Amino acid sequence: MKDEILFIATVESHILNFHIPFIQYFQNKGCEVHVATKLGNRQDELKKLGIVCYDIDFERSPYSFSNLKALNQLIKIMRENKYSLVHVHTPVGAFLGRLAAKITGTKPVIYTAHGFHFYKGASIKNWLIYYTMERLAAHWTDGLITMNDEDYNVAKRFKLRKSNAVFNVHGVGLDIDKYTISDENKRKQMRKAFGFDEKDIVILTVAELNANKNHKQILDSLIKLKSLDNVYYLIVGIGEYECYLKKYVEENGLSGKVKLLGFRLDIPDLLNISDIFALTSMREGLPRCIMEAMAAGKPVVATDVRGNRDLVKDGANGYLVPLDDVNATVDALQNLIESEDLRKKMGDEGRKIIQDYSIDKVLKEMDEIYKKYYV
Repeated sequence: MKDEILFIATVESHILNFHIPFIQYFQNKGCEVHVATKLGNRQDELKKLGIVCYDIDFERSPYSFSNLKALNQLIKIMRENKYSLVHVHTPVGAFLGRLAAKITGTKPVIYTAHGFHFYKGASIKNWLIYYTMERLAAHWTDGLITMNDEDYNVAKRFKLRKSNAVFNVHGVGLDIDKYTISDENKRKQMRKAFGFDEKDIVILTVAELNANKNHKQILDSLIKLKSLDNVYYLIVGIGEYECYLKKYVEENGLSGKVKLLGFRLDIPDLLNISDIFALTSMREGLPRCIMEAMAAGKPVVATDVRGNRDLVKDGANGYLVPLDDVNATVDALQNLIESEDLRKKMGDEGRKIIQDYSIDKVLKEMDEIYKKYYV
């Protein structure tokens, strides 16, 4: 009989975007991998990989009563299966997964924090809710994995089941070669299809359309850069802020400069046609989109917040700007817009830095951790 491994995350996109290499790590060891998540329109992608899927009524909000149903569903799954290891992700999924494991006596349980919802500058409400949740759930946790220095230092203060069980890894890993595209003909053809020529400067953001991702900081910067006719902005992502952002673009005369592209799978190609990558989030864990941009050799303009600053070295592979500081963002963008040499220099430095975040290196880091809990 195969050993069974359970991965838990609030939404299926989290599993698909970040955890397939680690699921396949266990499958290659002969394990049967189960996933408990809120299934959506991409569930067939999971099932095609031979993953046993459970549809859980998770809600991202910790206040939703639906999460009581989700807890009972997790308890039922754990009672019906004998898991050799449970790996939990995302705040609500991780909390409920660990609580269900405690109730059912399921061990060991490891947790990857992709960015605590409490952090320097977060609201008191976030600290009261999420910090309390994490401190409590730490008692039901055998291993805790973080991805940035700030979270690692916080996590070391938690009381886990065992001491010396907090680890820091280089993110979720990146297939660097996938983003290292140097097809000049394809670049020219794709830019032409978008209506760009070679003198145009294309800024790209890949991020969910929500309040945290703070796209408005870039849009407000573009309003100040309107006199530069050759600057364009592509936004990739979907979310509840889509209508708001479209309206904001129209109201501020940016319709000819900004394109909202929705959900896309051709991120490497979009990076290939872009000149600058931007991410002005209010908070991050360790943003994969910045890692992808660095692998593609693009300079990055990002807010100086946790996670971003772990990847972007100010003045080396990009610029870190204060949150909501439009003038500083304009200055950073203008420096890059005006100098092709600077864009290339910073892009090359980003490619050097990102080597430590390759999927091969992260799999080795995770292998050392997994061996502590699953043999």
